[in-house]
Amino acid sequence: MRTKSLIASAAAVAALFLSTACGGGDNPTVGGIGSGAGADTGTDGGPHEGTLDDPTKNGGANGNAPKDGTAFQKLPKAGTMAAAARFINGYTPCDPVSPSPKNGGPSEGPDTKFGPSFSVTETGYCGRRSVTTIVLIKDPKAFQTAFKAETDAKKGSGNPNQGIVVGQDFAMGSESSDAMSALLKPEAGLLMLNCHPDFNPPSGFRKEPALVKGCVLTDYYQD
Repeated sequence: MRTKSLIASAAAVAALFLSTACGGGDNPTVGGIGSGAGADTGTDGGPHEGTLDDPTKNGGANGNAPKDGTAFQKLPKAGTMAAAARFINGYTPCDPVSPSPKNGGPSEGPDTKFGPSFSVTETGYCGRRSVTTIVLIKDPKAFQTAFKAETDAKKGSGNPNQGIVVGQDFAMGSESSDAMSALLKPEAGLLMLNCHPDFNPPSGFRKEPALVKGCVLTDYYQD
């Protein structure tokens, strides 16, 4: 079912993140960005990028996540768009990543309009049959505050079981509910930011404090 992607905008939010590709530098080839003609086979995304086989390399995805921190502090941390896309591609197709939607997809809409309050520094798009949107976040508390403000503006409308999938410094939303569900599995380590006042997951699902009062981090999602 087509999900209303990214960031709690006018429609319901749904939130963001396997083919073979090349990692950077001397990294072995892992599920990453790009494949086939035109794939990026050069260097990695920068000094803060990890790889799927070694996510802590250079402090990349998961590299700065303490084992004994809060739920938010334990979330993966990417550092670059390349690292975020490679991480996502390990659980749901996300290659290659592009600064604009592929296949003539919409260049405007709820997933592409972020005000300054969201502290988004970069936006990328990936996916094959459906579009997945990734954003890098400079200030996670500012992002969560803006997300809650948009949720509050809906005054309780919308699906209470939807939100946006987040890491420490990136977030993702997708047209595919399967893509989002895949990233909430324990092995992925991401959680969904949910600020809906009526959110009440079944017993056994996580409901951890977020950085902003009135929001939680959860592994429960229903389209």
